[in-house]
Amino acid sequence: MNILIADDHAVVREGLKQIISQIDEIASITEAENGTHVIDLALKNNYNLLLLDISMPGKSGFEILSYLKQIKPDLPILIISVHPENQYAKRVLKAGASGYISKFASPEELKHAILTSIKGGKYISNELAQELAMGLIKNRSDNPAEILSNREFEVMRLIACGKTVSEIADEICLSIKTISTYRSRILTKMKFKNNAEITKYCIINSLV
Repeated sequence: MNILIADDHAVVREGLKQIISQIDEIASITEAENGTHVIDLALKNNYNLLLLDISMPGKSGFEILSYLKQIKPDLPILIISVHPENQYAKRVLKAGASGYISKFASPEELKHAILTSIKGGKYISNELAQELAMGLIKNRSDNPAEILSNREFEVMRLIACGKTVSEIADEICLSIKTISTYRSRILTKMKFKNNAEITKYCIINSLV
């Protein structure tokens, strides 16, 4: 089986390779360091799994996930990130990901998540499974950011990182007017008054 690792940090990719190479079923491991490279490799080659960092330079993990699920719907995509599972996992699962795993997970958990995804299953941690179950019982979610679209969520994070509207527009290749519209929607939906409140929310919830 062949795996594509997509992460912009060489040290992280090397660590992931060392863990994944211990899985007997894995024949080859390919690396990608940015969004454009990921898409190019995924379209030209056949992989049994894409292990994708949610925070990629250029095209974000959300964009890559959404695009590849349209072009290669059968390609399992396992999202890996340092960001909190309760903020991201349900969002990427809805977008078609095979699962979500933290970069702080143990090597054994990572191997399990990879094999589960390759075999067509969905991987989430036991903690998130319990949270989802409780949410169903209560018929509600304790995460207010779930009302944001993936693009709004992404823009909110970038604002919290201190980027200006024009910088965000350049980074995700949209117009300044479009980013300003997203910002207005974020403020309205989240009931925030300004960027300071956006930043405070993201810091409290470990989104930056």
